[in-house]
Amino acid sequence: MKEGIHPEYKEAKAVCACGETFITKSTKPSIHVDICSKCHPFFTGKQKLVDAEGRVEKFKRKYAKK
Repeated sequence: MKEGIHPEYKEAKAVCACGETFITKSTKPSIHVDICSKCHPFFTGKQKLVDAEGRVEKFKRKYAKK
């Protein structure tokens, strides 16, 4: 590999929206994530419906039986 062209790969603090923090490796000093293994439905076993700007309600209204 060529010398001096690769970014520095160091420890970084990752912060989840749920408040969980953990240390990982990255080229950035800190990372903010929306979901982690503490709050992801696959790992928790709980279904969590994330409604982004009323999309679920819009879908239900559109396909509701009249």
